[in-house]
Amino acid sequence: MKMKLRLLVLSSILFSNVHAQLAVDPGKTQHNEPTGFCGEHTKLNQLAQTHPDLYAQYLSERSKETETAPSSEKSGVVYTFPVVVHVLHQNGPENISMEQIKSAIDVLNVDYRRLNPDADLVHPDFIGLPADVEFQFALATKAPNGDCFSGVTRTATPLTFDGSNGEAQVSAVIAGNDVYQGQWPPNRYINIYVCDDIGGAGLLGYTFKPASWSGSSMYFNGIFVNKDHFGDTGTSSVDNSRTLTHELGHWFNLSHPWGDNNDPGVSCGNDNVSDTPITRGSFSCNLNENFCGPRANVENYMDYASCSKMFTPGQATRMRNAAQSSTAGRNNLWTASNLNLTGVSSPTLCKAQFNSDKQTVCSGGTVSFEDESYSVVSSWSWSFPGGSPSTSTIQNPTVTYATPGVYPVVLTASDGTTSNTETKANYITVLDFSANIPYADGFETYSTLSGINEWVINNPGNNGTWELTTSAGHTGTKSAKLVNFNQPAGNIDELIGRRVNIAGQATSNTTFTFRYAYRKRVSTNNEILRVFFSNDCGETWQAKKTLAGSILSPTAVNSDWTPTSADWATVHVINFTNANMVNDFRYKFNFESDGGNNLYIDNINIYPGAPSESIVVGVENNELIEDYAIYPNPASDDVNITFNVANNNTYELVTQDVTGKIISRQHINAVAGDNIVMMDVNQLAKGIYFIKLSSNGVSKTLQFIKN
Repeated sequence: MKMKLRLLVLSSILFSNVHAQLAVDPGKTQHNEPTGFCGEHTKLNQLAQTHPDLYAQYLSERSKETETAPSSEKSGVVYTFPVVVHVLHQNGPENISMEQIKSAIDVLNVDYRRLNPDADLVHPDFIGLPADVEFQFALATKAPNGDCFSGVTRTATPLTFDGSNGEAQVSAVIAGNDVYQGQWPPNRYINIYVCDDIGGAGLLGYTFKPASWSGSSMYFNGIFVNKDHFGDTGTSSVDNSRTLTHELGHWFNLSHPWGDNNDPGVSCGNDNVSDTPITRGSFSCNLNENFCGPRANVENYMDYASCSKMFTPGQATRMRNAAQSSTAGRNNLWTASNLNLTGVSSPTLCKAQFNSDKQTVCSGGTVSFEDESYSVVSSWSWSFPGGSPSTSTIQNPTVTYATPGVYPVVLTASDGTTSNTETKANYITVLDFSANIPYADGFETYSTLSGINEWVINNPGNNGTWELTTSAGHTGTKSAKLVNFNQPAGNIDELIGRRVNIAGQATSNTTFTFRYAYRKRVSTNNEILRVFFSNDCGETWQAKKTLAGSILSPTAVNSDWTPTSADWATVHVINFTNANMVNDFRYKFNFESDGGNNLYIDNINIYPGAPSESIVVGVENNELIEDYAIYPNPASDDVNITFNVANNNTYELVTQDVTGKIISRQHINAVAGDNIVMMDVNQLAKGIYFIKLSSNGVSKTLQFIKN
């Protein structure tokens, strides 16, 4: 059948939506997908349980199916279908790139126009049979409210990892996507949903065939595809690229060649198409399969073999009949009025937009930028303050950042007539050089955790997140608090620490220690705190410690909880490897919610030696920076910077503007006791600046205004 998909041809509507670009290299569609299993029975069983009336009607309509005679002649009329790809994600790899989405449309256009060169390489019995269906697909450029968009919506939801209820996934998109909250009418758009999970391990795709009962339902007219089998790049591959081709065939009323079930290899069956040989279906590319008498067309997109490359003329006729039928509104999609309404027939540039593979790097790190401007773009002009190159005119540049700071990125896109600019201030954070061990961070020197070099916060659910609190601390009065009370289950929140240099340390003599306080909300909560280490400044991560459920805490408190001094626990992580012993070492706390209560982290400590209940610091970390002040403030000529430290030590004084650009950097040889530094600010432009004083992981930052 077409790809190795485990697709589920749900009851039978297969919303085949994708975006097609005919400039694709047809050769890329050759593949060798591993065999999977269809989820048709699973979803039909769910339908029987949740909608028994619809299930009965489905069976009645399927029983009236008649044989389709093939048409050997091309009609000369190519139908174009508007597609919307709805990506459900939690800011992980499931938040697939625009490049991957466009590749999925490309593959559809190649397969449905018979542009794949392997169509000429079918078994001799089928030479001349591969058909041009005369369908093509394009991303819509107008949302239901008329707003211009990219043809893609993105919805941050934990349901990307739970495909047990596809209707719930669709409801999440309707209520929470980033383009238009409401119905995306299935008689105007082919709605495709790309998730990490669409119904259990191994399920690659599913849909329902067109049916009168499906009406205007986005779910029963939708196509669901696993992110690892969507397109031919990114999280997918060329070998996994034809799952959508197969599912779209179902959506246009094709069955598996052996019939309306998901049991290939069991018994001979018929798909109501006269030029597809009767077969029992195959999981392998056995070109000599003839169990049912005639040679099986195992190279058919609707079979399960790993060498799919064709539709027959009869299948093309059947799909075109479905496209011309009012059943489920298929015949409205390709009309001139709908193509105009959805922006397919007259795309224009309406927005410059971009993304990147990362927003935080260590000095010397690279960032790959992806243009997501829509809908028609012919030229690009990028600006990368702090980066190399500092400008670019290519579509998707890669930039290296050498100097610590926080930098903006600007993109101007043009279609040759109209230009549009997107500016993202404070977009790229380049981390300070590594702190040395022993390293300690007790949060006492911060006024916030957001937008500072020492910490990065990931909050993909855009709800409760990490924040600095002054209401609790293991020592002192501050700690990092995850506002988890009242958060829905399934959220992932991360707090990522700064670079620490542990190169040259012995793995057997290095300890990572932190203190935490946590309570469940109810006894059944099973929340998980994970500690990860990175050897490459956060490019990749390895799990090192996991605390879950009652191990994390056996106690439940059904109110917004704040710990007392007796509620803190100490955790030691000692399973360092040789690969960890680098100067680009980083660490992060990853928390998976389950409707529980708040979590607090304090007194992170990395040090040589055996686990210690006391905080281990070096002589230069022994005292905090006290009495840090800047005056006069505002100032026009000179400012005085005062502070008090306990020991002689070297401190770094860094001045940054509001974009994070470093204006100046100098080293101060401080002495024990009170210190004063005079700084000339006469040459600074008027505005707001930040001056940070730091040494070995201890720092304080103050804002000052230049008149």
